[in-house]
Amino acid sequence: MRLTTRSRYGTRMILDIAMHCTAGPVRISDIASRQGLSTKYLEKLIRELKRAGFIASKRGPGGGHSLSMPPEDISVGDVVRSLEGEAGLVECLENDELCQRIEQCPTREVWVKASKAMYAALDEISIADLLKEGSFCIRTNPAGS
Repeated sequence: MRLTTRSRYGTRMILDIAMHCTAGPVRISDIASRQGLSTKYLEKLIRELKRAGFIASKRGPGGGHSLSMPPEDISVGDVVRSLEGEAGLVECLENDELCQRIEQCPTREVWVKASKAMYAALDEISIADLLKEGSFCIRTNPAGS
């Protein structure tokens, strides 16, 4: 499995929010400018990250986005799963119908183990681990979003 731009950009967006939250909610246009990414694409990703519970949003003047939980509670694996699903390294792990030899495949267990190892490694890395230093803004009452 190749991680798509969804996972890479989504992780960068969460990191950017964690790094720049001291002045209040972070606007997508500011993230896009700092990260050199498309505002439209980040708008799609922010909806999914919000639905997954990582991001809280505030509308209107002074609005923007903040983390809805501490960065140490968000793993890179969590972000990847929220944006990619539980994708395996090979297609047949996701859809048994793609392979006619699924029952007698001598390499299937290799791909299962490799996929589990990849997610285990990503789960060990939190957003806080990726941040070198700084303050974090956490919106504790996302009900108003």
